Amino acid sequence: MTPLADATPAGTLTTPAPLTDAQVAERVAAGHVNHVRRASSRSLGAILRANVFTLFNLILAIAAALVLATGSWPDAVFAVVMVVNAGIGIVTEYRAKRTLDHLSLLTESPARVRRSGADGAREVEVSLAEIVLDDVLLLATGDQVPADGSVLEVAGLEIDESMLTGESRSVRKQVGDDVLSGSVVVAGSASVHVTAVGADSYAQRIATEARRFSVARSELRDGINKVLAVVSVAIVPIALLLAWSQLRATGGLSESVSSGAWRDAVVAAVAGVVGMIPEGLVLLTSLNFALAAILLARQGVLVQELPAVEVLARVDVLCLDKTGTITDGTIGLRDRHVVLPGDGADDAARASRVDGALGVLAALAADPGANATALAAGEGIDQAPATATDAVPFSSARKWSAVRTAEHAYVLGGPDILLGGRDDDAARDTLAVVRSAAGEGARVVLLAEAPAGLPDPDHPLPRDLVPAVVCVLGEHVRPDAEQTLAYFHQQGVRTIVISGDDPETVGAIATGVRSGGPDQGDAPLAGYDARQLPAVADVDGKPDPEQLAALAEVLDEHGVYGRVRPEQKRAIVHALQSRGHVVAMTGDGVNDALALKDADLGIAMGNGAPATKAVARLVLVDGRFSTLPGVVGQGRRVMANMERVAGLFLTKTTYAALLAVAVVLLAVPYPFLPRHLTIVSSLTIGIPAFFLALPPNDTRYVPGFLRRVLTYAIPSGVVIGAGVLTAYLVSRAQGDPTVEARSVATLVLLALALWVLGIAARPWQHGRSWRFWLVIAMAACAAGAWAIPFARDFFALEVLDAGQLTLAAVVAVVGWALIEIAFRLIGSRARHPAIS
Repeated sequence: MTPLADATPAGTLTTPAPLTDAQVAERVAAGHVNHVRRASSRSLGAILRANVFTLFNLILAIAAALVLATGSWPDAVFAVVMVVNAGIGIVTEYRAKRTLDHLSLLTESPARVRRSGADGAREVEVSLAEIVLDDVLLLATGDQVPADGSVLEVAGLEIDESMLTGESRSVRKQVGDDVLSGSVVVAGSASVHVTAVGADSYAQRIATEARRFSVARSELRDGINKVLAVVSVAIVPIALLLAWSQLRATGGLSESVSSGAWRDAVVAAVAGVVGMIPEGLVLLTSLNFALAAILLARQGVLVQELPAVEVLARVDVLCLDKTGTITDGTIGLRDRHVVLPGDGADDAARASRVDGALGVLAALAADPGANATALAAGEGIDQAPATATDAVPFSSARKWSAVRTAEHAYVLGGPDILLGGRDDDAARDTLAVVRSAAGEGARVVLLAEAPAGLPDPDHPLPRDLVPAVVCVLGEHVRPDAEQTLAYFHQQGVRTIVISGDDPETVGAIATGVRSGGPDQGDAPLAGYDARQLPAVADVDGKPDPEQLAALAEVLDEHGVYGRVRPEQKRAIVHALQSRGHVVAMTGDGVNDALALKDADLGIAMGNGAPATKAVARLVLVDGRFSTLPGVVGQGRRVMANMERVAGLFLTKTTYAALLAVAVVLLAVPYPFLPRHLTIVSSLTIGIPAFFLALPPNDTRYVPGFLRRVLTYAIPSGVVIGAGVLTAYLVSRAQGDPTVEARSVATLVLLALALWVLGIAARPWQHGRSWRFWLVIAMAACAAGAWAIPFARDFFALEVLDAGQLTLAAVVAVVGWALIEIAFRLIGSRARHPAIS
């Protein structure tokens, strides 16, 4: 094989020979080709595994298999919840994947390379994936660099590396300098020796590290999983003991096998066990997440993982990448200072001529590949541009452009270039304005008249240029940035601005959008130079705790950082998390990918790099920063409403577990048939929980979801379980048949569970009276189950006599009182403010 060419040493003009077709084929065969994995989101397999192989699904699948083994397939209908729950997650996340796969930064326009053929060197167009190691790549203004390389020949080359480094200012490149894949040519042209392709390139190395999958931490999901973990530990022994007790209640194992009663025993055991699983809570959580994802999609927010909608409701620190988040990455005009001669003789006419010159320069700059600085300098000019008779285009080598109109010639460029070495009054006055503006982190350009006519681009500028207009430029700040930051400050969320730009520039922009919050006052915010931040090294694959603590101390004191490297952004996230903060991170460049992945909530801009969107939990498709408050609102709605209804499900888990254990110890038939639990669960949990979980709720989230829910769910469940067991045993002791005793137990369970529902539906005032009528409607449906003969027969309920009704009423009233006392003494103090 032909030896691979060495990289061109920096500072030399040695140009390697263009590759022949044979050399290209050898490199392709060796794998030295620019083919990379371009998936912008999780694979379909990963989505299926995340939604199918869960602890919840495993428990229900085993229970369903046992019921089906008995031949009683109608009693296995609870497995539908498992299928629906998985389906919601798969469909929603797959739709997000399909959308993300169409959001790509790198265009598929062909690249130009120089290769050798029978007729000598020639330029050819190839796809990005056909570039090979040692190709001579030809770059021009507007191109995105598809592979890493070293500059061979250069003509005013300027590169925008903000996607990689966070530095928004373009970088001028000379022969021998490196260029990195993912950066953009903003001026000039060059030939580049390709030194790294595919997965070996800088951008792809960061992307590979970022692609290590991690899931969003969801307190709601974690809380449910903890409950399921406890249930899963207890479920096997309880199921076996419950099945044994039911076999004993039907006459023993041998008799049950001969009579076939073992099937009823298994079904009863599974019914008792499934009652312990809050399967409806998992389903309702998935439905709520899916609804939030749909509503957010209408606002231009793409949810990659369903639990991510809750995370922003818990965030207390928001890290903002300046470029692409607070600013949109383009240059805009901040101010324009007209420099007048001072005699007042022809000020108006001169100002009009100057505006005309700026207008024509801006018009010329609107052409593709032209200078964006001139376009920004001409912003806001209403009068029609003058007619250009000749022009000198901008060159980064010269640092100026020029235009000649019918009356005058003008030069636009850096003030130090146009007035360099001059010490006259006009130059001193102009440079004073320039220094004042530059001190605020702005970029300044000068428009000057050229009395001698259009300058010659091949000769130095004349020294008689007359300053006309000082244009103060800066990045375009998103119009919604300040308002959005104010919202987060009102919600108690601290904001930290980080950027690869100069700290002074970052501080000026952060001051303008008041990122310091209410305490900022009128004082300007000083940017902290991230090069002075404590270094954080990895120890056994984890950040050093002492170094993280030192970094966290600096972060406590400063809120604006410049010259931040990609690995420092990641360390900042880790340091904040080490202090117990829930951290959100926004960004759009490859340099943000690692920090977004490790943050509790990564938020990518829709026009960001594929690696960034792949690891982000949320993608702002249209790049509007102002959509984030809507995400907060959806997260709060999900968390507050799910906490409201979670108590209903966990109360059921508590009383189901208590009844299962009691039945095992007492060796009596289980108090309910599966259909009894179906009507109780539907009327006191399933149907009302669906309505209670959907309304808007903007109450700020308070940590401790599971602790608060269990604090009032366990006492309520104990009271209900004790009340049901008491009524059931007393009814049997009075000689009532099992079918009637089960009806008494069902009536008591309905009455007590409806009281718990009423507590969850509070408060009922201030436009929430519909909650009261919801409870009344469920009670009416429960009454209808006894009053309507068809429903009574379907649910195997019996008409109760006066004694049985009196027993149920006494137990229910006592239970109501105990539940209310337990709530007022214990539960109300622990409840979330949204449902207190």
